[in-house]
Amino acid sequence: MGNSLDGFAGAQPERLAVAFATVLRRSGVRVPLAATVTFGEALAAVGLGRREPVYWAGRATLLSRPEDTAAYDLAFEAFWLDRRRLRPGFPAGTVPVQVPRDGDDERPSGGGDDGDGRAERVPVISYSHRETLRTRDFADCTAAELAEARRLMAAVRLGGAQRASRRRRRGRRRDRWPDLRRSLRHALADDGELVLRERLARSTRPRRTVLLCDVSGSMEPYARELLRFLHVAVAGRGQVEAFTIGTRLTRITRELGQHDPDAALAQAAAAVRDWSGGTRLGDELAEFLADWGVPGMARGAVVVILSDGWDRGDPEVLARQMRRLAFLAHRVVWVNPLKATPGYAPLARGMAAALPYVDEFLEGHSVAALEQLATVIAG
Repeated sequence: MGNSLDGFAGAQPERLAVAFATVLRRSGVRVPLAATVTFGEALAAVGLGRREPVYWAGRATLLSRPEDTAAYDLAFEAFWLDRRRLRPGFPAGTVPVQVPRDGDDERPSGGGDDGDGRAERVPVISYSHRETLRTRDFADCTAAELAEARRLMAAVRLGGAQRASRRRRRGRRRDRWPDLRRSLRHALADDGELVLRERLARSTRPRRTVLLCDVSGSMEPYARELLRFLHVAVAGRGQVEAFTIGTRLTRITRELGQHDPDAALAQAAAAVRDWSGGTRLGDELAEFLADWGVPGMARGAVVVILSDGWDRGDPEVLARQMRRLAFLAHRVVWVNPLKATPGYAPLARGMAAALPYVDEFLEGHSVAALEQLATVIAG
């Protein structure tokens, strides 16, 4: 086996990092999103031409347990060296390699072939209890666990924060505004005596909520589940707007408006053309403010940005646009799945530039984290 890698010339390091991390997760290796980001930066530094630097870059950044080395070696060979093992139905650069471990129950995967005609054997992974599943990281969930997590997410109810309205409603005696019309009606019924003094109270109306979801390559382990949350928000109540951001801004409110989640997600996916691409948060935020935010959508609204903050644009541009957004919006909430990683610090250029203008900085890696986000949006 040579020391050169063929077929990766011109590929984006961050997309390869996400794809290879997906392979490892499907092999039973726990890979936090922060490690994926570090691996992408390491690939950009060592290059994609030689096998040995790529191998050690991944092993140093993606593995946290010595017992995962065997799984890593098999996944590395399948992903980087033996392209024939890629299965139909998976994007280029991903292959679900599973490594049996001692003591694990095994069953045929129904998929690949080990070279001599026998079906590949994989460990049986059962989904956990619902309470445990609520806190499980989406990136670590199996297909069965993700299906159960989506059912839990469908039960989330997003209530809107309230804002004062110019209209008045019938109040109580301690309210300050007199209701002259109702008071006079009572007086006419009592021979002109003003016996009962009615009062008015200030009424409220829900604030608009704007959701901007990052669908770039670095967010791939979480973007689809976050879009499920966007669907719950849009279909569940009015005054909610939804956009995706990456290399372009796409409004998907209408696509997510129908109650069938699968149909809504399919239409949204068809509308988004920059799925798993790059990220220019500052430029896309500027476009949102120019076309939608400043004309009225962001004024007095709760604006939620769901992104890991890994931005390839100029951080000064992002900081300037975040300053404008904070001036317009009632509150700015940033949801970052990386925040759940032990020892996380917002060191990415985009995240560091945006954080001074954020009112709430939350996790977004699990059902429980999204339930907390719903509570924060409700005010």
